[in-house]
Order: sequence, then C-alpha cells, then structure tokens
Amino acid sequence: MEFFIEYGYIGVFIASFLAATILPFSSEVVLTGVMLAGASYWPCMIAATLGNFLGGMTCYWLGMLGKTEWIEKYLKLDGEKLRKVQEWVKNKGAWTAFFVFLPGVGDFIAVALGFLRANVWIVAVSMFLGKAIRYWVWMEFVFKVQSMF
Repeated sequence: MEFFIEYGYIGVFIASFLAATILPFSSEVVLTGVMLAGASYWPCMIAATLGNFLGGMTCYWLGMLGKTEWIEKYLKLDGEKLRKVQEWVKNKGAWTAFFVFLPGVGDFIAVALGFLRANVWIVAVSMFLGKAIRYWVWMEFVFKVQSMF
C-alpha cells in the first residue's frame, strides 16, 4: 500500500481502479494515506471516483464478452426466462449499477449488467453516482476523524 501512497493522486487512481476490478484490494487505505499525507480534497475525490468508475466499467465490458448461450447450456436455464430477465435489466435494472460500490458483490453486479446487456448510459451514470457518493462519505469521515486529533 505504501507504494501507492507514495504516488499520491496517481496512486489513488490506480488503487481505486484495481479495487473496482475482481482483484481484492482496498482503495480506502490508499486514499486515507494520501489524505493524511496532506493531499487536497478535490483531486483525491476526482482520482478515486474516476479510477473506481473506470474499473467498474471495465467489469461491465468484460461481462459484455459473455454469451447468453453459455448460461442456457451450462446452467441449464430456460432461454425464454433468460430473455425476460435480460429485457428487464435492459429497461429497468440498469440503475442497480449504483450499488456496484458494495464490497464483495459490486464486481459481480457490474459483470452481470454487462452480461445481460444493460443500457450502458444508465449503467455509467448510476455507477458513477454510487462511486462518487461512496468516496465523498468516506472522505468526510476521514476529515472528521482527522480534525478530532
């Protein structure tokens, strides 16, 4: 983690990107380290949000590489039911990308949204907002705790 902290905003961006992929990584540790080292609020916020957003969209695009025939064949799911789920996700379910920031399940949500061909624009906006709010809450928490000492 020290390696990323030493690189400041670029380290925050890279750590946030990696944390949004299927790699088990904590961008909050790097972000906190950079903030405690005296970095400015908004550049940290921008680096963390953009890195995490782009990492999440990478998972979405990886999901797009999947084929629905694989689900039908290997998971033995009915093709018609799968198409109904796909249609729901495409029209109404894309907003669930807001929750891609959740630890443990977020990466799977992003991949599933790509796999089910959710509307990329709704996914992008929802995902960006979720990730921005997540980092805003975290940074406010760190600043409050830091000001107490």
